Amino acid sequence: MIRSGTLIGYGLGDFGINLYFMSVMTFLLVFYTDVMGIPPLTAAAIFAFARFVDAITDPLMGMIAERTQSRWGRLRPYLLFGGAPLGLAAVLTFTVPDLSLDGRIIWAYVTYTLFGVIYTMVTIPYTTLTASMTMDYSERTRLSSYRIGFAFAGGWLTSLIFEDFVRNSFFDSVAQGHFVLMIVFAFIATILLWITYYSVEEVVVPRKEEKPNLKESFQSVFRNPPLFIVIGIFCCGMMSFTVRMAVTPYYFIYNVGDPSLIGLFLATTLGAMIIAVWLVPVLSERFGKTGAIRLGAYLTIFSCIGFYFAPADSILQIFVWGTLVAIGSTPVAVLGWAMIPDTIEYAQSKFGHRADGMISSTASFFQKLAKTVGGAGVAFVLGVSGYVANQNQTQEALSAIHALLTLAPIPILLVLILLTLVYRLDEQTHDEIVRGISASDSNSNLT
Repeated sequence: MIRSGTLIGYGLGDFGINLYFMSVMTFLLVFYTDVMGIPPLTAAAIFAFARFVDAITDPLMGMIAERTQSRWGRLRPYLLFGGAPLGLAAVLTFTVPDLSLDGRIIWAYVTYTLFGVIYTMVTIPYTTLTASMTMDYSERTRLSSYRIGFAFAGGWLTSLIFEDFVRNSFFDSVAQGHFVLMIVFAFIATILLWITYYSVEEVVVPRKEEKPNLKESFQSVFRNPPLFIVIGIFCCGMMSFTVRMAVTPYYFIYNVGDPSLIGLFLATTLGAMIIAVWLVPVLSERFGKTGAIRLGAYLTIFSCIGFYFAPADSILQIFVWGTLVAIGSTPVAVLGWAMIPDTIEYAQSKFGHRADGMISSTASFFQKLAKTVGGAGVAFVLGVSGYVANQNQTQEALSAIHALLTLAPIPILLVLILLTLVYRLDEQTHDEIVRGISASDSNSNLT
């Protein structure tokens, strides 16, 4: 059983990572449109370009990570040496340069793409550590629960302080507030990633004959049906979450007319998710991982419908339905990360090599792709509905914002439910796979 200190140390890394993740997912779009003055459709193009780059860098980083050999370990050195550069890239991303609009757009393309590349260098090895720390099916759920609990805590802190901090009268401008906040986040996140480096141990290390070549790495991904089902489930959950997070500031600024409620709403909903995280292992034990995800999806769909009919001036109803939506989205956030490592052993049992870096990087790329589709989709809908930054919005734009927040997640979650129904890599099947791998390793040692 993994020690509590190790669980906490591992989780602290995602606390730091989520200071960036939540800042980008929830506030970068509105930062681009309302602070930098970038048109919504151009912002969508910036997000799309960064994901095009990720299509190259994510699998490349996965292959590099699984082939790394150093005195610091195979995956851990990227946390030690990547934390500070990631912080610098985050600061630059939320910096408004003294340039023309075209210059600011180029700056946004370069800095956000750079942030994405360095984010990949840190988070893919970090994610792969889940598979490297244990092969136990239930322990991975426990490990992911700690990790996502701390991740939500990082997101909660970001949501609680972001808007109030950047708009504080102490700063000369909102732009300066963003810049200073990112410096603070960069310092905290870097320290936490270093703590993770010193806290965790890579227990599951591939033997020399199990390390894949390039062809075998791709084989482990593209001939791995459970992996793509899990990726589909995870992407649906991420896309739904991203749409809601990205549109929330717009909803409170323009529909509700009270931007001071943004931080409180996000802190309340993410706070509920932090509490719900600790119920996920219980649900998983009782209903299985996919069963727990389905229960959460049913609750979210029901709550989205209730949220749709909540008047914009009924703050209590908005908070109640928003909190229930958030609670329902918790199981997939936790269990998606616990299911991806299981597909590593599936591929290992089929092909005899352990491509944990490549599998994790593939999952990471699609997660970021889902996040981008969600964020870019919000930007696109705002653009075509006639949204104009810092102005009173037309009824069409207000209706689009309302629908994005309340109705858009529903069809996405229906697809998620269908995918959970066809997934077959349950605990019993995974245990049989692990026993087979262990028996093969024992035979190899005897010979």
